[in-house]
Amino acid sequence: MSWCLYLLECSDGSYYAGITNDLENRIKAHNNGTGAKYTRGRGPVKLLAQQAFDNRSEASKAENAIKRLPKNLKLGFFA
Repeated sequence: MSWCLYLLECSDGSYYAGITNDLENRIKAHNNGTGAKYTRGRGPVKLLAQQAFDNRSEASKAENAIKRLPKNLKLGFFA
């Protein structure tokens, strides 16, 4: 099972980063209002980028790193 770091753009223009092992269902959850508390009321969300990792630990470390970046550098994290 691989893990995925993903970056979403919310309808208000803000970004949300998270990890999952089922990206398709996680995006559906965000758009249904059952995902993260942050994305509730900010839908629909749009997937901007994703990156696969071998395990949850690596994905979590990458998530923490991207969340520390200013918004204008977040997309560049995936390059």
